[in-house]
Amino acid sequence: MSGICDGRVVIVTGAGRGIGREHALEFARQGAKVVVNDLGAGPGGAGRSGGPALEVVEEIHALGGQAVANSDDIADWDGAARLVKMALSAFGRLDVLVNNAGFVRDRMLVSMTEQEWDDVIRVHLKGHFLPLRHAAAHWRERSKSGGPVDARVINTSSGAGLFGSVGQGNYAAAKAGIAALTLVAAAELGRYGVTVNAIAPAARTRMTEEVFAEMMARPESGFDAMDPANVAPLVVWLGSVESSHVTGRMFEVEGGRIALADGWRHGPRADRDARWEPAEIGDAVTKLLADAPGPEPVYGV
Repeated sequence: MSGICDGRVVIVTGAGRGIGREHALEFARQGAKVVVNDLGAGPGGAGRSGGPALEVVEEIHALGGQAVANSDDIADWDGAARLVKMALSAFGRLDVLVNNAGFVRDRMLVSMTEQEWDDVIRVHLKGHFLPLRHAAAHWRERSKSGGPVDARVINTSSGAGLFGSVGQGNYAAAKAGIAALTLVAAAELGRYGVTVNAIAPAARTRMTEEVFAEMMARPESGFDAMDPANVAPLVVWLGSVESSHVTGRMFEVEGGRIALADGWRHGPRADRDARWEPAEIGDAVTKLLADAPGPEPVYGV
């Protein structure tokens, strides 16, 4: 098998099902050697099984590709370290890290428990940081020793993290943190030959099957816009050598649509070159709001 990722070694977390599975399969079709990571947990994060990762590995082998399965917990320091080491021991190198694993525990803020908050923040935000941390340490060491590095990190944010989503305060906060982490990592790791980008995908998965219930059936046109396979081509391209000029960017992807999402920017300002009096603030803010575009609506409002 050969393609735009021929010979590259890729880790995909949460690759046993849904979007992650499609990433792993497409990387393999494009010539990559894949470490398929999946804890095998249920939709709410409970349970553990190596079955889903092994099934994807078998699919890749059937395609004629190379892959190994990993069931480490990517939100655990040692587990994430073992994941990176597995790529190095199995294939001798690491070129691409796709952080994809996650689950949801949706709840309105007034009903959310501390555990529901902690669990979602842990698997999404910490589960992005730790594999990135260990992979980055490897690439920095390789770069400082004079070895060639042309590495990629693709993180997974969400429209909920960019614009907010009613009933998903924990998930939205984690995904917003991933967006910011992507910017920091891109700025810090570029000197070592690493690019870092993120996607905000919309597709039908176990996490979104209720949201997209009306779109489950394939439309008459024959194109299923909610098929998670639609997300993989962009991610695979971002993992290829062709994307070396792209870093620190957020891509929205849904069906056949790819779009750039711009984050917070400096907007209109009022500067009186002196300390404001509280009574003066109202008029200043009113003018600032009039001069600025309105915010994107929160999902669910």
